[in-house]
Amino acid sequence: MNTSANPTDPAAIAASTAPAAPAGTEQHAAAQTSDAASRAIPTLIPPVDVIEDSTGITLIADVPGVSREKLTLRVEADQLCIEGDLSMPMPPHLEAGYAEVQRARFRRTFTLSKELDADKIGAELSNGVLRLRIPKVAYAQPRRIPIQAG
Repeated sequence: MNTSANPTDPAAIAASTAPAAPAGTEQHAAAQTSDAASRAIPTLIPPVDVIEDSTGITLIADVPGVSREKLTLRVEADQLCIEGDLSMPMPPHLEAGYAEVQRARFRRTFTLSKELDADKIGAELSNGVLRLRIPKVAYAQPRRIPIQAG
């Protein structure tokens, strides 16, 4: 879903599978190769709620078992990427007979609308729930226009 056509859409960000990266230096080519390799690893797609209000968007992602140290958030151009390594320690003498979660990594990428200020993203992780606050840029926020007496 491309949100540039309708900036008031409650889902002002769109899910995307691969961030677009501009061509450039050898260092950037190495980063592209590394990013492509990380995308090749099977991952879980965490469920994410998107809540929009007049001043921005809040993303609420369920990432149980991912510690703050194993969570990576990054913005490249208009792409927001959430990645994390899952750690589910087993007690020493137990072995899982059945496990519904077979992947050890989360990954979710979003395309950010131009109305969102990627430089002011705030993040909080608590009890396996990641909350991201992405404010709208000043020109996209509602404002009151004073009326002059004349």
